[in-house]
Amino acid sequence: MAPIVGSVVLSTPDPAGLAAFYRALLGWVTVEGGDPTFVRLRSPERERPGISFQLEHGHLAPAWPAREGEQRMHAHLDLLVAPDALEAEVARAEALGAVREGHQPAEGVVVMRDPHGHLFCLFVPGA
Repeated sequence: MAPIVGSVVLSTPDPAGLAAFYRALLGWVTVEGGDPTFVRLRSPERERPGISFQLEHGHLAPAWPAREGEQRMHAHLDLLVAPDALEAEVARAEALGAVREGHQPAEGVVVMRDPHGHLFCLFVPGA
């Protein structure tokens, strides 16, 4: 059997805090484990894949767009939304603590930062 994606892991100085942001944004639940240095979320409907948050005291947010000599993005989350709900989901993400980036690459895609500086995109099908 080929490997399957179990979880995407984001480094953060505050795993519980960042997990709370994504729990509210996605409507996911926390997988109980009791380790404050590593928190995992999953969909209420399925165990995997999930999103995990790992303690990293020296976390640096990436530059966007990429600039020479600055921290580069290694990965980001693409979050699919309904075509008629893009701006409402952007506003909801902002109310939860996300920030809309000034540089936007394409129609139907909104690049944002979570409260700890990780980039993510809200996008509509076909974008």
